[in-house]
Amino acid sequence: MDLRRRLIGSLGLLLGSLLAIIAVIQLVSLRSDIDAEVEASTRLVNVLLAATDPPSAAAPGPSLAQRLAAGGLRHLSIRTPEQPPPVYQPHPLLNRLGLAPPERGEQAIRIGDQMLYIAPKPRSEIDERLADTVQIWSTLLFFFGTTLLVTWWCADRALAPVRELEASLQRLARGEPDPALPAFALREFGRVARAIEHLAGALADARAAQRDLARQLIAVQEDERRALARELHDEMGQTMTALNVTAAHLARNAARLPPPAVAECASDLRRDLRTCSEQLRAMLKTRRPHGLHASGLAYTLGELVQGWRGRHTEIDFSLDLAQPLSGIDDALALTVYRVVQEALTNAVRHSGARHCTVRIAAGPGLLALEVSDDGRGVPANACTLHWHGGLLGMRERVDMAGGQLDILPNPGGGLCLRARFPLAAVVTQPAAPTERALP
Repeated sequence: MDLRRRLIGSLGLLLGSLLAIIAVIQLVSLRSDIDAEVEASTRLVNVLLAATDPPSAAAPGPSLAQRLAAGGLRHLSIRTPEQPPPVYQPHPLLNRLGLAPPERGEQAIRIGDQMLYIAPKPRSEIDERLADTVQIWSTLLFFFGTTLLVTWWCADRALAPVRELEASLQRLARGEPDPALPAFALREFGRVARAIEHLAGALADARAAQRDLARQLIAVQEDERRALARELHDEMGQTMTALNVTAAHLARNAARLPPPAVAECASDLRRDLRTCSEQLRAMLKTRRPHGLHASGLAYTLGELVQGWRGRHTEIDFSLDLAQPLSGIDDALALTVYRVVQEALTNAVRHSGARHCTVRIAAGPGLLALEVSDDGRGVPANACTLHWHGGLLGMRERVDMAGGQLDILPNPGGGLCLRARFPLAAVVTQPAAPTERALP
């Protein structure tokens, strides 16, 4: 059952019960009014009979004066000549509202030997109508108050599961993996509960991916440190040892070495220093290519693609930069370079492609990046693409830059990686044509 049916059903049952109560009240009131009318008619007949046939001595009964004094006549005032005339008193409420009826005089009627004076008595009708109005207002007030109370009760009962939903969201905010939601009878809350459970699963996956990314970051840092230490030891260590030996030789024999020998030692020092500088530049280039900033993005990407061409990977790499790029900050340039670097590495390791193309274009407020290949693509039995390892790192980089990353099947076979980054402004200027995609 959904919330609408429960509320409508509860309110419908309430309204039906109230209507039944009102009908019973009206029936009881109608019966009392009928009894009052019948009794008043009986009294009027008795008064007329008493006026026509005075009571005999054998069967004495109430006199006409006694019957008139007993009252009980509705809407009429009847008196004998011996009785004083009635004093007309308009109803104060109707008189204040200007609705009081005008005064009507008496009319004399002779019945047998008895003269009677009859006049209308609107005060009794007014009192009855006001009593009916009070009764109707009381019924409506009861109806109104009961409706409000039952509506509040129904809404409070129907919305009670909101507290369970709020508690489950607080558990998720505290980092608990299970929202611990009960089964809801109402359909709307069931849908909300399923959405919260889906959110809990997505949060659990995000936390697992975050932990995986943190472990990967630590592993990458340790690998970088070990690789740097190994390169420093293997490459620059020998050069530094040679420099140390040459410098020590000069220090020990500087006083007795002839000038040509000193010049030869100085030449050896210069050669070893140059070698050390080249080794240091090569190591720095692997960590962050020289010139990797906004204005040098096209150049460093060209060097990256050219470097993969020279590794004999049997993949034909091409770079398509439709026009020179400007207005890109250094952080975005680094993000684009790292995404392309990881995408080309994945293409070499996993795609088995023959061609791989990198395309970058800039439009109003948007930088579009696409890396496509004609390799194996996503396996046919893979339902979803799992974001882990390098893919997870790419997505995190793109997210931090405010962009969006999608990996889709390439229409010609293989994979197509697309990334879009927002730009405040991209300015293009005429320049020498950059490398175009190979046909």
